[in-house]
Amino acid sequence: MMVALLGIAIAVLLIIRVPVAFAFLGPSIVYMWLNDQSVGNALREVFNAANSFPMLAVPLFVLLGALANHAGIADRLFRFALAVLARVRGSLGYVAIGTSVGFSWMSGSAVADAAALGKVQIPQMIRAGYGRRFATGVSASSALIAPVMPPSIPAVIYAGLAAVSTGGLFAASVIPALLMAAGLVVVVAVLVARNRKITRGEFDKREVLAATKGVILPMITPVIILGGILGGFFTPTEAAAVSAVYILLVGIVQRTLTWRGLLAALKETVLTTGAIMLIVATASLLGYILARERLPQLMTDAMLSVSDDPTVFLLLVVVLCLILGTVIDATAVLVLIVPILIPIANTYGVDPIVLGVVTIIALMIGLLTPPVGTVLFVTSSVSKTRIGDVFRGTVPFLVPLIVVVLLAVLFPDAVMWLPGVLGL
Repeated sequence: MMVALLGIAIAVLLIIRVPVAFAFLGPSIVYMWLNDQSVGNALREVFNAANSFPMLAVPLFVLLGALANHAGIADRLFRFALAVLARVRGSLGYVAIGTSVGFSWMSGSAVADAAALGKVQIPQMIRAGYGRRFATGVSASSALIAPVMPPSIPAVIYAGLAAVSTGGLFAASVIPALLMAAGLVVVVAVLVARNRKITRGEFDKREVLAATKGVILPMITPVIILGGILGGFFTPTEAAAVSAVYILLVGIVQRTLTWRGLLAALKETVLTTGAIMLIVATASLLGYILARERLPQLMTDAMLSVSDDPTVFLLLVVVLCLILGTVIDATAVLVLIVPILIPIANTYGVDPIVLGVVTIIALMIGLLTPPVGTVLFVTSSVSKTRIGDVFRGTVPFLVPLIVVVLLAVLFPDAVMWLPGVLGL
């Protein structure tokens, strides 16, 4: 009953547009007071959740993405992909996906990807006759590759909550992220085939060479991050710090990062990190309360009464994440459900890294679904398009994303193949 009342209070606050962190914090403190729990203890839980060395990687990866954006790296990746694929019919659709894959190695955030690339890609596609819904749909959908492909900010948060190897989770996410990109490419091919207005461009060898020069230095960043982490040279936090400094130097050397751009990147980092960590801290207190009310044990008994099959458990997790992701911020859901799901996963014998990959992808799909749909709102803002039209444009692209989640559920050994090869 107490958990139900807590959930109702939080739901009401979210409906009336109270920020997620405060919607969690207010009812949680009231619960502590009603149950003779010290408010000081509540504040200690909040502080301890943020006071974590693995979480230090979050602001550093946010800074990396902000610096890459303000240094114009997204624009150069777009120019390079456009030059290479100029002769391909429907090239701008494929360029949008390819650019998102390239930028995902640096951003780790779907919102950053959508904001940085959408304002470049969408106007060009509309001018080329692709249609506004197609342009916004492919741009918004491909932005979801960023929080799955390393360095993924949700993966860093999950690894800290679940006490698993961040490097192992990064490695396990690579194949699903590439499958997401491949699935989006298939949808683009089908949609382009139906639109006879879309034509081919002209291949220019000099443009390819000029564009290649602009991306050589930035694309060393994923080598630093993944090579450093998977090779055992850096912790994820150290890799984030080194790569952020490297991108800063690249921006200075290539004279694309101005003082104004640097200050904007630092401001963006502070605001984004503050929002993330406030959600992490308050959701952690709510998680403590749910654990005190024995919700994990109750959920374990309920799920085992349905089935003892690990695949069924993962499918239920997918459904839960898809539902929660539509109404609550993905970071908040992650912090809230991971401490509950890990003990249940252990009961079912599910590897926590597989659970992490499945959970992250399912939650990221929520970024494309109303009423919350953060990526929908960002794409709508940068493209001056109605939310309804953006969502309709993303609907065909939701199919391959859901298929990838189901593949991860049905073939967990494939998810763990790369971490196994790398010994993680």
